[in-house]
Amino acid sequence: MSVVARPPVDRATVERIVREIVSKRLGGPRGYEPKLVVNISARHMHITPEHMAVLFGPGSKLTPMRPLYQDGEFASEQTVTIIGPRHRMINNLRILGPERKASQIELAFTDGIALGIDLPVRASGNIDGTPGCIVMGPKGHIELKQGVIRAERHVHMSVRDAEYYGVKNGERIRLRVESSCTTTFEDLLVRVNPAWKLEVHLDTDEGNACDLTNARKVELVR
Repeated sequence: MSVVARPPVDRATVERIVREIVSKRLGGPRGYEPKLVVNISARHMHITPEHMAVLFGPGSKLTPMRPLYQDGEFASEQTVTIIGPRHRMINNLRILGPERKASQIELAFTDGIALGIDLPVRASGNIDGTPGCIVMGPKGHIELKQGVIRAERHVHMSVRDAEYYGVKNGERIRLRVESSCTTTFEDLLVRVNPAWKLEVHLDTDEGNACDLTNARKVELVR
């Protein structure tokens, strides 16, 4: 009888298989039921203190208008106007807080078409080599050299949530939205942080496409 040699299974594959088996048998951490929230992340800007000073005046700070789902994050009172290469503009673009180390603008695919910007799909913060635009505030303007993106669809998870679903930071998972236009979104980027609550972010185009507002059920699927 001949024996066929099989290549050894790498450690990462073994860990993934074990996590999936444990998750299926136990339903995640014992007694834990995650609360999944799916939100549409409308177009917005993140801003640095330096750009804040140029656009709104020296010493300006973001003024919270309403809290967002993740603790410590908020939609501010401040808005800007952005201008693309076709000299078309979007007014009243909301700035989200708190301030960040790099300014970034997140738009939907249709926004990019309107502005004449070929939006790359990037994870938030990964802006090297991305397009820029002109940003106008009440006190001045900046020419943003890079940072205009279409944010990659993603899910925020705590460590416990990641354990429940059997995934790690940087891995992928599916989102199924049951609605009048039931849709499954592939390859959601998993982002894990101990301080985060379980939340999926879709952009406006994605949310409209699956009729998220009228969804009957949402679930994450390995």
